[in-house]
Amino acid sequence: MNNSEKRQICQSENSLTEIFRYEMEGGVSEYHVMIHATRRDDTYEEQLKAVTDAYHRLREDKLHGAVAVFKRYFLSDAANQADVLLALTAESSDCALSVVEQPPLDGTKIALWAYLLTDVRTQVLHNGLFEARHGAYRHLWGGSAFNRAANSEYQTRLLLNEYVMQLMDQGCKLADNCIRTWFFVQNVDVNYAGVVKARNEVFVTQNLTEKTHYIASTGIGGRHADPKVTVQMDTYAVDGLKPGQIRFLYAPTHLNPTYEYGVSFERGTYVDYGDRRHVFISGTASINNKGEVVHPGNIRKQTERMWENVETLLKEADCTFDDLGQIIVYLRDIADYTVVKQMYDNRFPTVPMVFVHAPVCRPGWLIEMECMGVKALENKEFAPY
Repeated sequence: MNNSEKRQICQSENSLTEIFRYEMEGGVSEYHVMIHATRRDDTYEEQLKAVTDAYHRLREDKLHGAVAVFKRYFLSDAANQADVLLALTAESSDCALSVVEQPPLDGTKIALWAYLLTDVRTQVLHNGLFEARHGAYRHLWGGSAFNRAANSEYQTRLLLNEYVMQLMDQGCKLADNCIRTWFFVQNVDVNYAGVVKARNEVFVTQNLTEKTHYIASTGIGGRHADPKVTVQMDTYAVDGLKPGQIRFLYAPTHLNPTYEYGVSFERGTYVDYGDRRHVFISGTASINNKGEVVHPGNIRKQTERMWENVETLLKEADCTFDDLGQIIVYLRDIADYTVVKQMYDNRFPTVPMVFVHAPVCRPGWLIEMECMGVKALENKEFAPY
């Protein structure tokens, strides 16, 4: 399947849908979908309807037979928008659901990223995780976990401890089965330190150290509808993996180990199955292998260095930008959007992506991106996806 077959854009009078396809005859096919409202003058309810209508049309038509396993809605004003969205989705909740205030930078009020699979059996587990099962594997997704503990440190500690218990309940461990986490932090410049402290301390209790490994992750500005929630978390884990299926990406020529500047996540992770490789690139910025911000104050050069870092990580997984199914781009300053959007349009004209306003965890970083990809693989040691 070439790039033009893998990627498709559909436009209606009030929405734009970007689709990535990885189709496997006789196996699980997977799709990343980004849906954008296009009428900036419409009310929130009208834009929400445009996005959800586009999604339902897609499910009935081009992706008939695929089921969503994870959705994330990006909102411009969660306090005034989340309740309407949750009331709508409660009637047709079909997957793990993430809702975060990270305003789309195209000037609209809502955007949607959805990840869909075929030939999987799905259910909501009693502990709140969402399971997609196929063959030897159970894929466990979690969306928008939160609590109202006193501060970001306590909230993060409670989130992680509860997630450890959720995994244990399913016969899994954080160190062995969790592939990816996302932490959305209200006022990240103030509250990220608490997230880092709690994560570091909980990870040690779970045998996640600089001598073992960490977990691919994004820690980024974003907020919940409730102002008392300073941290919310999304998660992805896989049950049924064998030793050697999960590998970690380092790119030491370009990036340093995160523990060298006091944080605990992996730069990237890939998972090998019998028929494909999944690659997960953590939130990546313009950083060098000494942990320093590269090109302070220059959005163009920071974007180019960030791309170079991501490309190096992908290469370590024997992947390229051609294998990407989706990209999320985070900008600290909304004034940089026009420049960055043009740069991405020139380099990645067909990859489904969304640009959102979300400050990165260090003020000097003007931009960060994360991505997910998949490529064909034949490995008889492991069961197919």
